[in-house]
Amino acid sequence: MSLRLTARGLALAHAGQPVLTGVDLEVEPGEVLAVLGPSGGGKSTLLRALAGLLPPVGGELLADGRPLRGPDAQRALVFQEDALLPWRTVRRNVELPLALRGVPRSERRAPVDGWLHRVGLAGLERRLPRELSGGQRQRVQLARALVGAPRAVLMDEPFGALDPQTRAAMQQLLITVWEKERCTVVFVTHDVDEALLLGDRVAVLGGGTTAAVHDVPHPREAAARAEPAVRALRERLLARLGALPDTPRDTLSGKVHRP
Repeated sequence: MSLRLTARGLALAHAGQPVLTGVDLEVEPGEVLAVLGPSGGGKSTLLRALAGLLPPVGGELLADGRPLRGPDAQRALVFQEDALLPWRTVRRNVELPLALRGVPRSERRAPVDGWLHRVGLAGLERRLPRELSGGQRQRVQLARALVGAPRAVLMDEPFGALDPQTRAAMQQLLITVWEKERCTVVFVTHDVDEALLLGDRVAVLGGGTTAAVHDVPHPREAAARAEPAVRALRERLLARLGALPDTPRDTLSGKVHRP
């Protein structure tokens, strides 16, 4: 069962400085919500709050209508940097959430084997992270996030450092996994095209709050990129991002073209 996440008048701060104020956002159970915004606009801060790593300084943050307090196995966080433990093998990295929950080693093997197979890492169980490519390391991180059957997965630009071909492969892997699991996904990205491919909706953060939330006409349909409705939404998103301060012009699927 997937998780509903709700922000009402949410205010967040970092190092004592306000980052987000008055954020109202509803993440529907089982949807993929892509989050766009300028660098330093609070996307990662919001994600860490949803993971329970950063308490609000104002407003409400809810999971299934109850106050969200602290980390929970129901919410898994996936970073841009793979964050793998370099001294642990692929298998031992993937099984880490189960080990931390006290699952006996004999009971970890089946779910770990299942996820290694699903993300294309069968046969690499004994390798260390330094022996893997960037895409393979992200596959390990994805398997580690999902092995504990979380109800929500929070992804902080997980494919941003990958080359285009590997990035496309990881996007398709995420789609395949989501279609099977149907967990709630909040996916932070700088890439408008990535947001339009993966998201059911796209939320734009700007000016310290939620600027807008848009429905995606054809989510997870790569062939729909040329559809008029998708192209129109892409232009609206680019225009909105271009109007926000400190938007890096070279991180939005190419240059930002102002209409």
